[in-house]
Amino acid sequence: MCSSIGAETVATTLALAEQHHCVELKDASIKFISSRGVLGAVMKSEGFDHLAASCPLILLDILDKLASLGV
Repeated sequence: MCSSIGAETVATTLALAEQHHCVELKDASIKFISSRGVLGAVMKSEGFDHLAASCPLILLDILDKLASLGV
């Protein structure tokens, strides 16, 4: 499942990974979102609003990852 992450589905995938405690999938999703040029597309996806509403603390994990990369 980690290999099929895309900008349109990653936010929903991340929300499900967080809710079901799938650490590997959560880490892969955050890594994908943190890659250059992807965050904007992810934020425009339908799943991003759901992610922000259902798992707001996960946004801090994304920001932490971006900060560690110097983005």
